[in-house]
Amino acid sequence: MGSVRNNWERLVRATLRREQLRTTGPGHERQPSGLAGAVPPSLGRASNIDAILQAADEIQDEDPTIARILCEQAYFMAQNLDPNSEGRGVLQFKTGLASVIKQKLAKRDGVPIDRNRDIEHLWQFYQLYKQRHKVDDIQREEQKWRESGVFSGNFGELVEMRKIFATLRALIEVMEALSKEAAPSVARSIMEELRRIKESDATLSGDLTPYNIVPMEAPSLTNAIGAFPEVRGAISAIRYTENFPKLPADFNISGQRDADMFDLLEYIFGFQRDNIRNQRENVVLTIANAQSRLVMPVDADPKIDEKAITEVFLKVLDNYIKWCKYLQKRVAWNSLEAINRERKLFLVSLYLLIWGEAANVRFLPECICYIFHGMAKELDEVLDHGEAIHAESCKKEDGSISFLDQIIYPIYYTMDKETKRNNDGKAAHSAWRNYDDFNEYFWSPACFELGWPMRKESPFLREPKKWKRTAKSSFVEHRTFLHLYRSFHRLWIFLITMFQVLAIIAFSGPPTNLDTFKIILSIGPTFAIMNFIESCLDVLLMFGAYTRARAMAISRLVIRFIWWAVSSVFVTYVYLKVLDEKNRHSSNPFYFRLYVLVLGAYAAARLVFGTLLKFPCCHALSQMVDQSFFQFFKWIYEERYFVGRGLFERPTDYIRYVLFWLVILICKFTFTYFLQIRPLVKPTRIIVKLPSLVYSWHDLISKNNNNALTIASLWAPVIAIYLMDIHIWYTVLSALVGGVMGARDRLGEIRSIDMVHKRFESFPAAFVKNLASPRMPFDRQNPQMPQATSKTDASTFAPFWNEIIKSLREEDYLSNREKDLLSMPSNTGRLGLVQWPLFLLSSKIYMAIDLALDCKDTQAALWARILRDDYMAYAVQECYYSIELILHSLVDGEGRLWVERIYREINSSLLEGSLLLTLSLKKLPLVLSRFTALTGLLIRNETPDLAKGAAKALYEFYEVVTHDLLSTDLREQIDTWNILAKARNEGRLFSLVEWPKDPEIKEQVKRLHLLLTVKDSAANIPKNLEARRRLEFFTNSLFMDMPSAKPVCEMMPFSVFTPYYSETVLYSSSELRIENEDGVSILFYLQKIFPDEWENFLERINHANSSGDVDFEESSINNLELRFWASYRGQTLARTVRGMMYYRRALMLQTYTESRGLIEEDYSLADVTTNQGFESSREALAQADLKFTYVVSCQIYGQQKQKKAPEAADIALLLQRNEALRVAFIHLEENVASDGNVTQDFYSKLVKADIHGKDQEIYSIKLPGNPKLGEGKPENQNHAIIFTRGEAIQTIDMNQDNYFEEAIKMRNLLEEFHADHGIRPPTILGVRENVFTGSVSSLAWFMSNQETSFVTLGQRVLAKPLKVRMHYGHPDVFDRIFHITRGGISKASRVINISEDIYAGFNSTLRQGNITHHEYIQVGKGRDVGLNQIALFEGKVAGGNGEQVLSRDVYRLGQLFDFFRMLSFYFTTVGYYVCTMMTVLTVYIFLYGRVYLALSGLDEAIAKEAKLLRSTALDAVLNAQFLVQIGIFTAVPMIMGFILEQGLLQAFFSFIIMQLQLCSVFFTFSLGTKTHYFGRTILHGGAKYRATGRGFVVRHIKFADNYRLYSRSHFIKATVEDFNDWTNWLLYKGGVGIKGENSWESWWDEEQMHIQTPRGRILETILSLRFLIFQYGIVYKLHLTGKNTSLALYGFSWIVLAVIIIIFKIFTFSPKKYAGFQLWMRFFQGLLALGLVAAITVVVIFTGLTIPDLFACVLAFIATGWAILCLAITWKKVVRSLGLWYSVREFARVYDAGMGMIIFVPIAILSWFPFVSTFQSRLLFNQAFSRGLEISKILAGNKANVQA
Repeated sequence: MGSVRNNWERLVRATLRREQLRTTGPGHERQPSGLAGAVPPSLGRASNIDAILQAADEIQDEDPTIARILCEQAYFMAQNLDPNSEGRGVLQFKTGLASVIKQKLAKRDGVPIDRNRDIEHLWQFYQLYKQRHKVDDIQREEQKWRESGVFSGNFGELVEMRKIFATLRALIEVMEALSKEAAPSVARSIMEELRRIKESDATLSGDLTPYNIVPMEAPSLTNAIGAFPEVRGAISAIRYTENFPKLPADFNISGQRDADMFDLLEYIFGFQRDNIRNQRENVVLTIANAQSRLVMPVDADPKIDEKAITEVFLKVLDNYIKWCKYLQKRVAWNSLEAINRERKLFLVSLYLLIWGEAANVRFLPECICYIFHGMAKELDEVLDHGEAIHAESCKKEDGSISFLDQIIYPIYYTMDKETKRNNDGKAAHSAWRNYDDFNEYFWSPACFELGWPMRKESPFLREPKKWKRTAKSSFVEHRTFLHLYRSFHRLWIFLITMFQVLAIIAFSGPPTNLDTFKIILSIGPTFAIMNFIESCLDVLLMFGAYTRARAMAISRLVIRFIWWAVSSVFVTYVYLKVLDEKNRHSSNPFYFRLYVLVLGAYAAARLVFGTLLKFPCCHALSQMVDQSFFQFFKWIYEERYFVGRGLFERPTDYIRYVLFWLVILICKFTFTYFLQIRPLVKPTRIIVKLPSLVYSWHDLISKNNNNALTIASLWAPVIAIYLMDIHIWYTVLSALVGGVMGARDRLGEIRSIDMVHKRFESFPAAFVKNLASPRMPFDRQNPQMPQATSKTDASTFAPFWNEIIKSLREEDYLSNREKDLLSMPSNTGRLGLVQWPLFLLSSKIYMAIDLALDCKDTQAALWARILRDDYMAYAVQECYYSIELILHSLVDGEGRLWVERIYREINSSLLEGSLLLTLSLKKLPLVLSRFTALTGLLIRNETPDLAKGAAKALYEFYEVVTHDLLSTDLREQIDTWNILAKARNEGRLFSLVEWPKDPEIKEQVKRLHLLLTVKDSAANIPKNLEARRRLEFFTNSLFMDMPSAKPVCEMMPFSVFTPYYSETVLYSSSELRIENEDGVSILFYLQKIFPDEWENFLERINHANSSGDVDFEESSINNLELRFWASYRGQTLARTVRGMMYYRRALMLQTYTESRGLIEEDYSLADVTTNQGFESSREALAQADLKFTYVVSCQIYGQQKQKKAPEAADIALLLQRNEALRVAFIHLEENVASDGNVTQDFYSKLVKADIHGKDQEIYSIKLPGNPKLGEGKPENQNHAIIFTRGEAIQTIDMNQDNYFEEAIKMRNLLEEFHADHGIRPPTILGVRENVFTGSVSSLAWFMSNQETSFVTLGQRVLAKPLKVRMHYGHPDVFDRIFHITRGGISKASRVINISEDIYAGFNSTLRQGNITHHEYIQVGKGRDVGLNQIALFEGKVAGGNGEQVLSRDVYRLGQLFDFFRMLSFYFTTVGYYVCTMMTVLTVYIFLYGRVYLALSGLDEAIAKEAKLLRSTALDAVLNAQFLVQIGIFTAVPMIMGFILEQGLLQAFFSFIIMQLQLCSVFFTFSLGTKTHYFGRTILHGGAKYRATGRGFVVRHIKFADNYRLYSRSHFIKATVEDFNDWTNWLLYKGGVGIKGENSWESWWDEEQMHIQTPRGRILETILSLRFLIFQYGIVYKLHLTGKNTSLALYGFSWIVLAVIIIIFKIFTFSPKKYAGFQLWMRFFQGLLALGLVAAITVVVIFTGLTIPDLFACVLAFIATGWAILCLAITWKKVVRSLGLWYSVREFARVYDAGMGMIIFVPIAILSWFPFVSTFQSRLLFNQAFSRGLEISKILAGNKANVQA
């Protein structure tokens, strides 16, 4: 019976364990914690059941009775919390727990259990547990630390201590609950113990109370951060003082801490408790880090300097101060001098608490300023009273207080209602208010009408009406291309007027006289009219905002409209008078003088205002001038917003980018004049004057109008190129300038591993200069002793270099052998020379021996030959001195005397130059062979046999040296040396060898053995290309300019922030092994792509010599390592987390080498220099945590955990493996009210891994509602940004990587915030990216090169000299405080901010930020690797740019930048896509022009006239297509990047290879994608986030998928299995719930979704009419029509088309509709078919209709049919109402079927040739993978056929 119970208990436990293991996934190595792992979340949140059961699991083996007692108490608590088991999983948990307890209770070994003695047993166990783990000693140690402030590190491991405390805490809680049932004596003991613990519970509380970085609730003995004086001073600074208002006696102070100012703010305003905790830590860390940059407090009771507090105060409240100044309101305090440090901290804390609980309102920075303004005044009133009272603004009707409910929720509610009006992003932007509209309400003094407390009936908080459009604030995002003209009207006016001037000069011809000048002055009316058009657009595009816009803004619109209307009329009138005077040859040109005077006065006024507003000194002067007249014209000249003021740069920067653009404009206009305009002048004149040309068709326009359309078709491509070629000139010049700047910055100096070898000697000094801080423990020695200096530099450099090599080995880029050869000795030992890595010295000894053997000259000559190779000389010296050091350590007595005598003699001969006489160099190989035999023994662990062998080897070495190496005289002296002879005769000489035990000697023996045994050259080490690239870049960066490194304790603190949704975290075992249809799995793919890394991985897990495949399933550890290995080569969250955690590792190593001595740790100087133990240093851990925070915002992590998704388990595993990792997520709780209604509460939570590896909740802050009101990614960032820390924040995507060697440079990069980069300090630091996905395929390589060119050379130029670099994604570093007080690090309004990243750059620039770019540091970046992924990415970015065109940010930057900076901004943002679209449109314009000339017959007529007139100009103009091909110059930046960083020869080969792999075709394809999505977005909208997958492309993409993706963007504008799949998709019926990927009909409906507005339909109609030209022209070109040009022919062609459509309708009838007479219908169809064939035959025989005519008609009708189809789709509702929609759909199906067949036929033909597949594989994929794939197919024996 007992065995049954035991089996039942094991079964229940196994079930619970398996349930938990199922949630964590197989192979995660997450230790299942038995019962504790199965606690439902509803119980775990409300109690410590989890901790009690965890303690039970820990104690189970030690004392089963105590484990049973704890389980019983856990069940009792669960029953009390949820008696009805209503929570999810509660019933299963309670049932399982009850079963376990039941078996424990019954009997154990036949002995009944006495419940009454449970409490006594528990008390006894508690006492024994405390004694065994020395808990009292730990608490005394803590008391000592708290009194002295010095941390001690001599008591146990951190994790074990925490586990002890956790178990004690659980025991105490259970004892307290059971103490009432105990015997009186035991109860008294328990109560006494509980009282004592509560009085001094700091240890248990501090280590078990959840905290983020600083244990604020109670001091922690295991976290040393509390020992830092700046932290203690910061905590003291916020402590409650007697000057503060008195808190009520019943106010609860959480934790074991003193009251502070945050408690007062919580009481006054009702902030959430976790918001208080979060911002308390934030403020403490901010103040502590500000203090650390000034001076470290050294007092026993450290104090924070006033300067540090003021610095934080001014930075946090900077935007608020500017807001008050803009609105001319007084700030909430009298003056900065009038408020003390406590008031400053109160105000900073208040602002951050408001921000921390504002949720979506954080996107409204000026709204937060308004809230702060009101609450700061309330706080001021409370602080002036003696008693703390609740603020009126936060009081609820029931008397309670809540900031969230009373302040944030009303604003959120209004925004939520407004957001629902956008119809999931489909509604027009003008139909609803976005985040910017809400925020800009507070840019006007009218915002104070909202009142404080806020009036709920205010228009701002008014709920929008469904039927009424809500007025916008100051800008309306109407969907139209006209925004391009409105935002950048200065550019278009400049281009048009310059074209006008150049054309006038070209047509006027030389010489230029006054008449020509008068004609040129026609630009005056052009300028005025174009400005009038812009003012009209201002008026029109503001429609929808007039009721809410500021009166001043509307007044400015009206004034400018009237001004330009009057100016246009006046200037045009005067200029017409000037022309009249010119034609009359008037002698008194009054109007001409008036005209010139007016234009001159206007130009002078513009120049003055432009100067005053763009130069800093003049701008400051204009700010001080307060005359109304001057301010009025300044206001008219430039609209005044809260943002965008002061967008000027210092004169030197201004001159730089002006010169840049002057060069471009000179080149452009020279090209335009000489190659575009002037060659067309003569042909234009000839064509205009030509007699009536013969037209092939019925001409309607040109025949009697000087051939107007002919002229237009010739000039249209020229004008199109003129409007876009400025971008090409920009591209060329930016490439040249970027290349020069890169060379100046020393990029590409080290671009091969050979260069690394040659320059390695200079690396330590460069490292010390740039990357070592002044706090390093090694002082530079006497500069007159270069050897000592080099030794010091090498000892500083060595630990960091070795850690870099170690990280490369851990990442499997190096083998063990390569790691040993690349590692560098510590250089802190007794050797007086620098020891270099062995890869520099390998084989050098043997080369030196060869030189010695060949030497027939003097010692000096031999040494001179050796010195030709520096590393050979180093190897010889190190070998010589190392042998001496090792021999000295091995022997004593007579043996040591012999060593000393030998070295003394050799040294003397070296000084005398007689070495060749003293030694017989021919014997050197023999000597080294004997010594190598000795070291071969010494590198092994000592045994008696080895000791004897070592003594024998040493004696043989003595014999060889004495009798073979030494000269005869010296040999005789040694042999007759009495002391030595006696020892030798007695057998004592070298009989005992002192085995190496000193770590330095052991390392030296191992190194010397390698030095003497590695004979092959290490010139190709490391072999891995990625390892080479990283080492080359790192060593190159050591010589680049960068700020000096501050000590870690003084550096800027920073956070890394990664948004994550549901992408891959870790590849599962099944995902790695699933094979595609070709038998290729991801694992196989990776093994072939990265063969050397796979071998290194196998070596690392001790399977290097395994034959065949390794069975990873046998070992869960190896299986987990395999998953990580594969994941680290993909674009996974695991790779990103590993990379970002290198920051912490680098900071720990840097801290370790700069120890402040705050903690008593047992390490020596040698430990520091060899980096041994830095990962376990408490001070290093604490200092790194103080300076670095990593938050991953996993938006749906809570839902994933509830669903037990594998992603949740993988994220939990990452938390366990990375102690400093924090995960933020949105938690949803559903509450069922008594009436049955379900309400949802949303929380923003932060978790970390606890001591048992489980998620531990740190903060839980309630949100006003669903946080996703806008775009998902920025909303995800916004909810979690409150958990970041520090002064900087690096935004990292989850497809990025980082490297340890780059992490070392982070503190240098952060110092750029304090460097001189212009008139303003930097607010965003741009960082270079390395695209690591380039090796996967040719497409990935193209994408990688394109991206690398942009993120290096392109952004280098954008930052300097152009000063227009924005934020283009990641991994830029933000000034955190600057951005969180100005709306965050991205914008989130639905659709308009779809490209959320770049808006951070726009916002930063508009708010007087400064964005820089730095290339001495890099971060890895993954890009899309497959064609479809790339196309989706390009479509997403192009659509996002289409939305940017409509945005207010682009409008304001385009308006407020000076002209030249505006040019830079335009052509590097939306202008790039406009020019891309213009490139495609230019081709269309050119081709349609040629079509017009061909179909009208004018090309033939003009050619005849040219022959008659012998005019070469006419022939030339008909062959001007070369101008369309100038787009090839856009590849110049990529080529320049190759040259700069790879060298000229390698760049040439790379470029040729890219051309051979058809990169030009790919870029052309990409051009079409960008154009399609950019144009469609502006016309119709539809921009959306497109998930690209980011995975490996190892599967076959079906033709149907490709057709769906590229049909509209490429195919229309320009195998068997796949064909069956495609036909099934084409013919499958659509319907409700059927996706486009399954049915052509559903896909076709989806493709029409973007056409929704009347404006869009009109535009589509206009665009569709262009297809009708083909039918019109071809009709008149048929042999049948001859030379007849009657319009009746064209009309007849439409009758023929109608007949064809009717016939088509007959042949495509639906059998279901004609079920009653199907047979008759089929008979009729047959007769009709025969009749149709007969009719065509008769017409061909008896008329002039020819077979070519038939083909021409087909082509004409195809184009017309497409036009009809486009029109039918555009006016879908009308066509549907006419009952024709079914026919239109079938008509469209035929078109897509035809298009698919045209595309498929070439593919089918090529598939017949077997070599095509091989060629494609070699062309598109990595060569190693291609070979592996072919071999695999052979070995598999055609797996598919075998299986079949």
